[in-house]
Amino acid sequence: MKTSLLEYYKLIISKVSFDPQLILKEYQKALRVLNGTEGAELRRWCMDRNLLA
Repeated sequence: MKTSLLEYYKLIISKVSFDPQLILKEYQKALRVLNGTEGAELRRWCMDRNLLA
């Protein structure tokens, strides 16, 4: 089963959710790789989980 980059970054961000600086670092890294639609979905996912300020 192939995992999308979006799902990969969701997994990474959930694993570093204990550290706000790591969340931001991984989120910014993801935005450089993902397309606009995927970036927006990742932002919504993070906001739903209160991971981004």
